[in-house]
Amino acid sequence: MSPNMTRRRFIAIAATATLLPGAAAAQPRRFEWQGGALGAEAKIVLYHPDKAAAEAAIKACLGEISRLENEFSLYRAGSALNRLNAAGQLTAPSHDMRRLLQLCRQYCDLSQGAFDPSIQPLWQLYAEHFVNHPDDLAGPSPDAIRAVQQHIDYRRIAIGAEAIHLEPGMALTLNGIAQGYITDRVADLLRARGWSDVLLNLGEIRALPGRPWSVALPGRVATLDLTNAAVATSAGAGSPFAAGEGPHHLLHPVTGRSARHYAAVSVLARTAAAADALSTALYLSPPERAAELLRRGGGKQAWLRDTNGTGRHLVV
Repeated sequence: MSPNMTRRRFIAIAATATLLPGAAAAQPRRFEWQGGALGAEAKIVLYHPDKAAAEAAIKACLGEISRLENEFSLYRAGSALNRLNAAGQLTAPSHDMRRLLQLCRQYCDLSQGAFDPSIQPLWQLYAEHFVNHPDDLAGPSPDAIRAVQQHIDYRRIAIGAEAIHLEPGMALTLNGIAQGYITDRVADLLRARGWSDVLLNLGEIRALPGRPWSVALPGRVATLDLTNAAVATSAGAGSPFAAGEGPHHLLHPVTGRSARHYAAVSVLARTAAAADALSTALYLSPPERAAELLRRGGGKQAWLRDTNGTGRHLVV
């Protein structure tokens, strides 16, 4: 079994568990679930000879994904993140919320603010601009961008055990790291249940120790035999705001515009959260900082594809 995964914003969990007692002679069967997670198409695929074990694993995975969506999703009205954005504070934040925001802080510092979860007001500005001016591909005016940039600064996110506070006008998005974090948590859950060969793909792909999984990076820049590692890709292809070649979603907090250094960046790291955050940080940062970011951020390798079709492969 050697699945090739190429799509971002897609979750697939494919695993082969240690056989149950008495099941050594049975052949693994395919069990599959499809749905949605974090606003994206979702899929879980398991191979196991025991139907009950596979169904129990799928149920546990779905429960963990749903639990963490209730924390981090912008697509669920009652999520902890949406409550924080609406009220400017979140009392009694969960361990996962505090842990993820603290992890964000590390990558914000490392990238000198290129990676910043407080970018959400800028994203909202672009979305509103193209609702009102769908043919204006230039995007919001410089004055409008400067106005919302006053509310973008990760250092003004106050993270405490009792509450998380945002300054007036601030709002957060965790889309640059939450998929990776959730992938890691689901991997932990499956590993604790004894699943030995696991591939998870939430756009950010992670494989646990066991058989290598063949993973094709977008653009076919490389095909990896992935084991006990994760890979994530950030790409600015297309526009979520307008038809055609409008601004893409990877907005730089300082320039207020879509980053244009690369067509796509893929990062191999030990965890999916690290791969997710690093792929975003590298995409938004100047090329001369790529090797340093990869090394200091816990990455192993990176594939940086330029807009002209050329690219670099970094190994640290």
